[in-house]
Amino acid sequence: MKKWAFLLVILLLLFGFEVMKQEPEVTKDHLSIEDYLAQDVIDQGDNQAIDAIDQDDNQSIDVGMDQIYQGDLLLVNKEYPVHQEGVTPDVINLFQNQELVQGYGLLDNTIQLSQRVVKQFNTMIDEAARDGVRHFLISSGYRDEQDQNRLYEEMGSDYALPAGYSEHNLGLSLDIGSTEMAMNKAEEGKWLQKNASTYGFILRYPKDKSAITGIQYEPWHYRYVGLPHSVIMQEKNLTLEQYLDFLKEQKTITTTIDHEEYEISYYPIMKNTTILMPTVRRYEVSGNNIDGVIVTIHP
Repeated sequence: MKKWAFLLVILLLLFGFEVMKQEPEVTKDHLSIEDYLAQDVIDQGDNQAIDAIDQDDNQSIDVGMDQIYQGDLLLVNKEYPVHQEGVTPDVINLFQNQELVQGYGLLDNTIQLSQRVVKQFNTMIDEAARDGVRHFLISSGYRDEQDQNRLYEEMGSDYALPAGYSEHNLGLSLDIGSTEMAMNKAEEGKWLQKNASTYGFILRYPKDKSAITGIQYEPWHYRYVGLPHSVIMQEKNLTLEQYLDFLKEQKTITTTIDHEEYEISYYPIMKNTTILMPTVRRYEVSGNNIDGVIVTIHP
């Protein structure tokens, strides 16, 4: 009996030794944000979601496939059309909301635009007025498919895009004019090219970038992308196409504006994904209209 007991103890000791030799397996399910970005977990077609971890300083956000087609950083051009969920939901008629039409004119009473973008535009031209630049005009904003098709038939493919492929179908773009002269000569045009990025706007089709954007120089066409993206694009002289490629290559960047730090990360999305975010900071998620999302952590 003692012999069997002795053998049993030996077997248990050997089994315990083998277990101790095995190192714990680290799975992609439990990667932190830093690990997720540092490892090429997507390169092999594996878009394993990060599990939510119970930590006091983190929260999990669920990102669905539909988020790729929503947000302020959507790329819209001849290759990437607007998806219905990408149209900003707060489009309003400006003529019918005269409290928002202060310090600038409207070409006609049919112009529509995102209410959020109009408020940013108002802040911007108020600052321009302090610099003595006051003759702004909005000549075009949001267009539905019918309006876009009509313009495309009138202007042709050199100066317009078919319905669904124009930024004006988003509600985030507007054509800004001057009541004094053409925008390429007007003080309003010069002021915007220098200062618009401070307020979240970019000149979408610059003079020297037609080969990249596919559109001729349009000194009047501005697009809202928000901070800090507009400032980064201005500083680095990047179009939206180039900026999205830059983020995809870098994966994560940080920038400081007015002594406040922002963190911007690109995430490829191939299926519904969960991402860990710090609970103590505000964040925004925007799709790129191609293959992923950009998460911006604000100060």
